[in-house]
Amino acid sequence: MILKLFFTSLFILCSFNLSATELGQLTPQQLKKLQQQQVPLVIDIRTSEEWEETGVIPDSYPLQFFDKQGSFDEKKWLLELKKLHSNSNQPIVLVCRSGNRSGKVGKLLTEKLGMENIYHLSSGINQWLELNYQMTETCHPNKVC
Repeated sequence: MILKLFFTSLFILCSFNLSATELGQLTPQQLKKLQQQQVPLVIDIRTSEEWEETGVIPDSYPLQFFDKQGSFDEKKWLLELKKLHSNSNQPIVLVCRSGNRSGKVGKLLTEKLGMENIYHLSSGINQWLELNYQMTETCHPNKVC
């Protein structure tokens, strides 16, 4: 019995350590709740054309990752992200149209760079809009909207 308890505890501890740098997924409802409880850094990685078309989530920062051809400048983007990130405990939530691009960028941050507290809106801005959640007009990059 004690041995079983020991191995169960060890498994739980190891699982927690492994998941510390995993990408978290949020629904629009979970993001709204997180925004009420904390001050997450919400980064909209879509293109400027997409921001203009739909607007952005309130209190989010437009910081385009991929260009129209699917290329990106990882180092430049990370420098801009670091300027916005207030502390290492602040959750970062990535947003794109459908959750595809934000998932890729989130995996880059968690798996390649080992960053923690990284989430993405798994269904993207599309579901946010379907739920008729508030949007604000787009603003210049690197300024909260």
